[in-house]
Amino acid sequence: MTDNRRAVFLDHPSLDLGDLDLSQLRDSFTELQLFSDTTPQNVLERLLGAQVAISNKIVLNAQTLAACPDLRLILVSATGTNNIDLAAARAQGITVSNCQGYGTPSVAQHTMMLLLNLATRLKDYQQDVAAGKWQQAKQFCLLDHPIIELEGKTLGLLGHGELGSAVARLAEAFGMRVVLGAIPGRPARADRVPLDELLPQVDALTLHCPLNEHTRHLIGARELALLKPGALVVNTARGGLIDEQALAHALRSGHLGGAATDVLSVEPPVDGNPLLADDIPRLIVTPHNAWGSREARQRIVGQLAQNARGFFSGAPLRVVS
Repeated sequence: MTDNRRAVFLDHPSLDLGDLDLSQLRDSFTELQLFSDTTPQNVLERLLGAQVAISNKIVLNAQTLAACPDLRLILVSATGTNNIDLAAARAQGITVSNCQGYGTPSVAQHTMMLLLNLATRLKDYQQDVAAGKWQQAKQFCLLDHPIIELEGKTLGLLGHGELGSAVARLAEAFGMRVVLGAIPGRPARADRVPLDELLPQVDALTLHCPLNEHTRHLIGARELALLKPGALVVNTARGGLIDEQALAHALRSGHLGGAATDVLSVEPPVDGNPLLADDIPRLIVTPHNAWGSREARQRIVGQLAQNARGFFSGAPLRVVS
């Protein structure tokens, strides 16, 4: 391995807003170049001569990798690696390492924030105050939108890994009963309730599972209809887990008590999305920022540096290919 450890971060602002300490990352290389607006047209020219590519969402396909003979390591500043051609990297002898578990506290609290907002109808009451309805009220308070308590309610969890487990602990702290649902494509377990049995018994449903061929549109029109009237749905995992058109219909029909999502099937939604229509009631959409606390992003910096140092010392970490 050459002593030249030149690294290129292709989409640096996707991680750092100018509020992070990058010193340990810089110290991992002889040179670190930071780029902001890398396009498919200039990704190759920026990678030429580099031994390390750092990318969050910039696509590194087989053609690009083949044109970069010096590339030895790809550091993904996220968990998902769908933007990397892993087979091509493997064939070319390029190690791919990702980051893991960095956003658990941030995503877990965001999930509960969305659930609490739905339960208290915060968005509706804020809109009422902005519209002057409280100022014009004949009594001291407004109670135009039904408020529910989470204590004593049943939460269905789809996905009980690190994130799901963290959400379960927070939900139990609010007095909720947590029931774990079975995920299609995984071995049956005694402590996982089949989806058709889970949905009718829960007051709220949160999703924390990966998107794959088994889970795409895991929650569609049929599944939404199985939920009890007034149930709440929160998705901080992947947009494709829920049929977005079906979710919009379930909210418009009044069947659901509310829904919130931090993710959409295509991001950013430059061509629109069924859940961005302005006539959908009791819906909260946040822009895939559940993971993005400063603390979580700083953990990514630390893991990127660890992955780089591990690779150059002959003991790669968090290797996915």
